[in-house]
Amino acid sequence: MAYTTSDFRRGLKIEWEGKPYEILEFQHLKVAQSQATVRTKLKDLITGRVLEVNFRSGDRFEKPELEEREVQYLYKDGSNFVFMDLEDYDQLYLTQKEVGEASKFLKENLNVSILFYKGKPIGIELPKAVELKVVETEPGFKGDTVGSTTKPAKLETGLVVQVPLFINKGDIIRVDTKTGEYIERVG
Repeated sequence: MAYTTSDFRRGLKIEWEGKPYEILEFQHLKVAQSQATVRTKLKDLITGRVLEVNFRSGDRFEKPELEEREVQYLYKDGSNFVFMDLEDYDQLYLTQKEVGEASKFLKENLNVSILFYKGKPIGIELPKAVELKVVETEPGFKGDTVGSTTKPAKLETGLVVQVPLFINKGDIIRVDTKTGEYIERVG
């Protein structure tokens, strides 16, 4: 199946120059006495790099050979991260490079999606937020419940986030996986 520039929408995945891209933004432009163009912002799904590219109206693009699989993170085995496919229970081993920044949020038994391009894993889609335990932080003080003062807290995955002063070692907090910021205390 092929797409043209008239099919463009945010989130559409296309193959261009032999690589998969996701359309982040697009704008149709018509300049007098010339062919219409489409200005786009594309995200390379393999490297994560964002490009600004102009296409001629009517250009054609192939649909990339992408597959998304629901998996569960099991454990870290040396330099590999071990996941279990939730459909056929096969185990997948991904390297630190393949997992990337997502490793800071991976906790045993966490369900995530792995995106495959032509059968090779290229990225991990995390839930919007994860709940992690605080393993190291300065003790809080009674009455420190208001204000915007924060302190660093090390979480069970090694991630360090800024938290309010009332958060203590052993607390469970919710962290945004896109920004890496504290959302709330959950336990």
